[in-house]
Amino acid sequence: MLKTLYAKLSVVLLALFCVIGGIYVALTMLTTRLYIDEVNQKLNRTLAANLAHEKPLMKDGRIDRAMLHQVLDALMAVNPDIEIYLLDPGGRIVAFSAPPGRVKRGSVSLDPIRRFLEGGRLPIKGDDPRDPSRGKIFSAAPLAGGGYLYVILGGEEYDSVMQQLRGSYILQLSAVAAVAAVIFALIAALLLFSALTRRLRILTRSVETFKQRDFAVEVELPEHREEGGDEVDRLTATFEEMSERISLHVNKLKEIDLLRRELIANVSHDLRTPLASLQGYLDTLLLKEGRLSPEEQRQFVEIASKHSERLGRLVDELFELAKLDSQVTPIRVEPFSMAELVQDVVMKFQLRARQANVLLDAEVSPGLPLVSGDIALMERVLENLIDNAIRHTPAGGHVSVSIVAESGKLTVRVSDTGTGIAEENLPYIFDRFFKGDTHRDGGAGLGLAIAKRILELHGSSLHAQSKVNVGTTFAFQPPIAA
Repeated sequence: MLKTLYAKLSVVLLALFCVIGGIYVALTMLTTRLYIDEVNQKLNRTLAANLAHEKPLMKDGRIDRAMLHQVLDALMAVNPDIEIYLLDPGGRIVAFSAPPGRVKRGSVSLDPIRRFLEGGRLPIKGDDPRDPSRGKIFSAAPLAGGGYLYVILGGEEYDSVMQQLRGSYILQLSAVAAVAAVIFALIAALLLFSALTRRLRILTRSVETFKQRDFAVEVELPEHREEGGDEVDRLTATFEEMSERISLHVNKLKEIDLLRRELIANVSHDLRTPLASLQGYLDTLLLKEGRLSPEEQRQFVEIASKHSERLGRLVDELFELAKLDSQVTPIRVEPFSMAELVQDVVMKFQLRARQANVLLDAEVSPGLPLVSGDIALMERVLENLIDNAIRHTPAGGHVSVSIVAESGKLTVRVSDTGTGIAEENLPYIFDRFFKGDTHRDGGAGLGLAIAKRILELHGSSLHAQSKVNVGTTFAFQPPIAA
């Protein structure tokens, strides 16, 4: 029932209003009673002194009973809730105006009387002779013959009138007004809480939506102030940034998982083909041992060797790509001459090019700046690109490696006059194990992926331009050394 912040705040607020309302009513009743007592005592402060002066109750050291009854009858007619008591110097009650049997005390404390006579702050309550459990406001005055005139201003009749006031229409109207004010304040506070928690509710729904979408689609939140806003604004901005990052990572993980599955499928296929061929030729050699001519045996062994070499090359490329992805292989950055590296790699592939009847040359501009990078990895990039160009260039074709300085950058291009790449396949040639129509030699499809990954680790990229039956050009820009 109290699962939402708004509900919890509403219950706490309701409880707080009830407590505050109860305290307010209690304080109002108490202060009203004290105010009435103070006003009544102030208005009648000199009542006892006036009675003692105008109507002497002591005559020859004794109580004048006739005068006492005369005063009592007059006061009862004017104010029936007044009670009069005559006290001796010790506070003992020697005469009173109440009916016999109604007075429960034989004496009263003189401390409140002394404070009253000394002008203490009102209201001052003294002992109630009719009720030992409570005090009453009073008026007091010393008598000429000794003792005190003690006048209770709020007697039993006064108490009954206060009880009636509690049930009066005015008090009921005041209570209704107070309850209505509390209800109005509660409704206003609930509306205010609703407005203040609206952004939190929106944020909560956004989080639930983000969860239901499997954390893969970032949520769209209403406009908020990222700088200078309150805690909710900062929380919303943080969640929006967090959801964007989480969705990006989740999508990347999904792509990686998809690539992993494709990798396993492609690796299984590419490993199965040479393994099956290798096993087939070896089994043939074993089954036909002694029945094959030396030429046939040599042919079978050469074919098995080629499949074994292809299998080893595929495994090596897989391990190399895995190390590049995991960044296990450290990149040893150093300045070196890309022109010299190109010349060395081209010389390495000259024999291979002549065997394929392909012309391989290098075009290097003079005065080229040094580049910064791992020379071994850059050599691997050139080897992959040149090997790929020779394999896809028919006999009589031309493969060229050029380096030029353009707009303060160094550009390396590997061009061939080979079969080219179809336009629809061009965006996918750097994907692992991708095999388009141009891969007729059974390559594993990892050479370009390895080259691209190495260049990415150097902060560069690999681009390709191609036209079917015209040729292909791969280009990249290595970082220039400082």
